[in-house]
Amino acid sequence: MVKYDVFITWSEEDNAYIASVPEFAGCIADGQTREEALQNIEIVAQEWMEAAEAHGRAIPKRHNRSE
Repeated sequence: MVKYDVFITWSEEDNAYIASVPEFAGCIADGQTREEALQNIEIVAQEWMEAAEAHGRAIPKRHNRSE
C-alpha cells in the first residue's frame, strides 16, 4: 500500500491531538481524539494535493509501505 507519513501529537495549548504530514508543508489538522485527528488529516492532505495540482506545484513522492 502507498502512504504518506502522519505524525500525531498531543497539544496542551490546543487541548487537542495535532496531526501533520511532514512531506506537505503546512498540512496540519486537529481532533479531540487520535482517530478524529487522523480522519481530519486525511481530508486536509487530499485537499492539499488537489490545491498543489491546481497550482502546478509538485507533490512529494509517496512512501511504499506494506501492512
